[in-house]
Amino acid sequence: MDRSVPGLIVKIGAYPLHHGGVGAIRSLGRLGVPMYAVTEDRFTPAAASRYLRGRFVWPTTGSEEPERLVAGLLRIGRRIGRPAVLIPTDEEAAVLIAEHAEALAGSFLFPRVAAGLPRRLASKQGLHELCVAHGVPSPAAAFPASYAEIEAYARRARFPVVAKNREAFVRRSAPAVAGTTRIGGPEHLLDLARDWGPRPGVILQEYLPREQAEDWIVHACCGAGGAPLALFTGVKVRSWPPHAGMTACAYVVDNPELARTAGQFIKGIGFTGIADLDWRFDRRDGRYKLLDFNPRMGAQFRLFENTAGVDVVRALHLHLTGRAVPGGVQRAGHRFVVENVDLPALLAYRRSGCTAPHAPARPTGTELAWFAGDDPLPFFTMLARSVGPGARHLVQLHRAGRRAGTDTPPRQGEGPH
Repeated sequence: MDRSVPGLIVKIGAYPLHHGGVGAIRSLGRLGVPMYAVTEDRFTPAAASRYLRGRFVWPTTGSEEPERLVAGLLRIGRRIGRPAVLIPTDEEAAVLIAEHAEALAGSFLFPRVAAGLPRRLASKQGLHELCVAHGVPSPAAAFPASYAEIEAYARRARFPVVAKNREAFVRRSAPAVAGTTRIGGPEHLLDLARDWGPRPGVILQEYLPREQAEDWIVHACCGAGGAPLALFTGVKVRSWPPHAGMTACAYVVDNPELARTAGQFIKGIGFTGIADLDWRFDRRDGRYKLLDFNPRMGAQFRLFENTAGVDVVRALHLHLTGRAVPGGVQRAGHRFVVENVDLPALLAYRRSGCTAPHAPARPTGTELAWFAGDDPLPFFTMLARSVGPGARHLVQLHRAGRRAGTDTPPRQGEGPH
């Protein structure tokens, strides 16, 4: 690694309990790379890491004017004093960097990608259109432009369906739904839609029944033209909220078919940089369907590392500093556990009887999202800040259990995963 080139964790919006940022700080910091981070306040888990050289307390909401956000990044760049590798942890940051590359290029290092591509990938409608254009399966979807179109959809749709916020930034400033939301019937849809305004910013998507599906993950770091520098595949065993939220437990599982499909799509659209793709294997037709393409680091990226010790964040830093990215096979059987959400997720999955057929019976190793013996403070900071969210999770779990099989689960939270 080039230890003269620092890294900067960039986030837009308030989500202080984000283990992905902590993982990136540790991943590069352990190799001697000076690490900096944008934080919501001085007491986030990321701010507590021993591998963080400096924090920049900069609360944002995602509703700010882009020029103000760019100016803020440039001020941070001047304080660092030398070009730093930008590592965005959310779609908004990735879109901002791509669309203002010329203004940021003198102060930072980042992959050059077509300016409009990250925004299109972060848009549910844009991604759906790209999938259609490149022949990549994705769930059937509708993009209503009015309440009248929602009424028409409700008359013909097969329920349940899933509602998601359509665009990056809008999900921060004026979200239509709190997150990925399962809708059980027409009446429920119409009731929700009354609050969506004259131009609903949602996608209504085919629901893939969990009894007939498997959740898969692809993480990649790609160079010019989408050529893969590192590409990994894994299976999601549990998520929180159940079946639609962030990864709570996942395993590295070799999947050459999925790796080939994902690699071809990334190359076809010409994406460069780090990507986190969520796929669902539909057992009914035997196809992998692309649910999300996050044009940034995924929170669970530390699940994946090859035999040369390369993860996607290390690959990015190596590539942007002109160094070769060592190849190697992925650590099949390795497990990733997010301690603060996996216990309630485990209880919920046991109640539902859902299993992941491709998960190994025993892990070959385990990577914890929060606790690390050489860097314990982020874990304890997370615990101190999790009391409120933990109580809400337990209430949500209780309500989901009462509604199971008879009603629609509560709305499910959204955030970088």
